Amino acid sequence: MESPTIRVPDSPEGIYERFLDEGWGDGLPLVPPTQDRVEAALRFTDYDPEHIAAVIPPAQGEASVLKIAVNCVMAGCHPSYLPVLIQAVIAMSRPQLNVYGIQATTNPATVAGFVNGPVIDQLGFNAGCNCLGQGNRANATVGRAIRLILINIGGGRPGLMDRATHGQPGKYTFFFAENEPDSPWTPYHVDAGFDPKVSTVTVFSASGTMNLLESTEDDEEMLSAFAGAIRSPVSNDYMFNGEPWLIFSPEHAATLHRSGYDKDAVRRGLWEMGKMPLREFSRRVVQYRVRPTWEPILGQLDDDTLIPLGETPDHIRIMVAGGPGTHSVYVQGFGATQSVTMAITDSKGVPISSFGVAAPVR
Repeated sequence: MESPTIRVPDSPEGIYERFLDEGWGDGLPLVPPTQDRVEAALRFTDYDPEHIAAVIPPAQGEASVLKIAVNCVMAGCHPSYLPVLIQAVIAMSRPQLNVYGIQATTNPATVAGFVNGPVIDQLGFNAGCNCLGQGNRANATVGRAIRLILINIGGGRPGLMDRATHGQPGKYTFFFAENEPDSPWTPYHVDAGFDPKVSTVTVFSASGTMNLLESTEDDEEMLSAFAGAIRSPVSNDYMFNGEPWLIFSPEHAATLHRSGYDKDAVRRGLWEMGKMPLREFSRRVVQYRVRPTWEPILGQLDDDTLIPLGETPDHIRIMVAGGPGTHSVYVQGFGATQSVTMAITDSKGVPISSFGVAAPVR
């Protein structure tokens, strides 16, 4: 394998300064992607390093497997994480995710993701306590590598192509795993049509998180409280017929399950209780955002028309993650976007069953 080589000062500080000067990264120190380190990562995939896995907007940069591996190393990933990252990059290049919009908007949107299946335990992803926070290498570095790819290959540099007014901390890293063992419901990837033994990666848009603290054990009270918290006239999901995400804690999910609620019933409850009359939006938002989105779907709108969180209850995405506690999380979407779930496969499209094992020699 041949790759471009640059000379950098032989010190952590010098390397850091050079990378900052070049605009390579997220502002935090990076692991130098030496040839040895990149080759170590490439040993975990059977893809040709020159294979173009995806084209990343808005710069339309070609994400070769080699470039993905370079960013994998820079983010601090273990080499064995590369197959997950390759599939995440392929998934986020799908048109329905609308990475161009996520990258170039003034909204604080980012690409978030999570894994399901055997890969969780095999590579040590955190699905429990603090799964959206710090402290786990797999969660932190895979999410960070996605962001580096969006910057270094996709051109999403702040103030240039990335026009976010404020941004958000999730633009450093936003990656986790579903807590399948502690969920009373089927895992997200099974709902999406995958075998439970297949490992998958899901990518979706996230404009921020809202903590939902609720200690009631009454199902109706819980859903009503959650719907009230989510209901907002400044939410992208309401303006643009979005794809809102509810990350239920195992405790909240168990409460609803004991009352006979499956995911469909939860979605229907949140959808019905979450409707909001048109009068609650500002006149300008109604004119330029709500009417263009909803009149083709609902017909002529008046002040009493109820605007839902999404066109149908199925727009609401539900999964379970986190540790003990009466907290769940609402993740507001970007709006004009849909998530993508894909099996984590080799270059032939065969699902990978054993992670952390070097791929056959190419």
